[in-house]
Amino acid sequence: MRVLVVGKKGQLGSHLFRLLKLSPTLDVIDIPECDITNTLAINHIMDQCRPDVIVNTAAYTAVEQAETEQDIAFDVNHKGAALLAQAAKDIGAILIHMSTDYVFDGENKHAYEENDAAYPQNIYGKSKLAGETAIIHTCPKHIIIRTAWLFSEQDNNFVSTMLKLARDRDELSIVDDQRGGPTYVGDLANLILHILMQCQQLERRHWGVYHFSCFPYVTWYQFAQQIFKQAHALKIIDKIPRLVPISSQEYPSNVNRPANSTLDCAKIKRNFGIEMSDWSKALPKVIMQRMESQYQ
Repeated sequence: MRVLVVGKKGQLGSHLFRLLKLSPTLDVIDIPECDITNTLAINHIMDQCRPDVIVNTAAYTAVEQAETEQDIAFDVNHKGAALLAQAAKDIGAILIHMSTDYVFDGENKHAYEENDAAYPQNIYGKSKLAGETAIIHTCPKHIIIRTAWLFSEQDNNFVSTMLKLARDRDELSIVDDQRGGPTYVGDLANLILHILMQCQQLERRHWGVYHFSCFPYVTWYQFAQQIFKQAHALKIIDKIPRLVPISSQEYPSNVNRPANSTLDCAKIKRNFGIEMSDWSKALPKVIMQRMESQYQ
């Protein structure tokens, strides 16, 4: 089975690409990245490679900047997704596409299920929902995976930010009224691999939208507590900064973020036999590798 990973330089895409290359049953296509907003570029890649499965991890994820760069956000997250969906349909490929908890307004009292109404409150969420809609209407064989709060050994995520701040600050104010499931990209990559291993047996009932995040659900403040607790135990930091819980309104931002980002993951367990992972088990490894990479 030939698999094309789009966005393989990103936080998830790079991890996924390395993982899939280790599989003896997958032919992972290794080509330079293409501009997914360019129809000619996409068609050239598809004619050249003819993948059986396209995994789209490419996205515009700068949530704050999206408010002022709306055209760019929609170009990548909507138009790019739509073009990949059309390309997948034209060659009969399966499209696995990554989406986000930000398609919801965060006002639910319970964890969001796939059929709950989507009311994104910011441009990033609106652009990702537009991409979902385009895929659903274009490509019959699609699997859309909404996830939340990604972290990894790479830079530019909450874990790496907290570790950097711990070196310079004695006190940190952390939002304590937004709740979600921090998700390790390695667990998400394993999920995608698990689905790929079943692709040849998939039926119509398997296509659609799924939720996947790790557990337990926590606030950003609680997540930060665990990051510093683990980093201190591993002797990565000498002392834990004083953490001050604050509300979303007290945090300087021009973006409305969902208060409730918890995702119900029962459907993906029913259809693919995949359990939620415990993010705290991955956290020590991520912290160690983050710090080791800074001294290489």
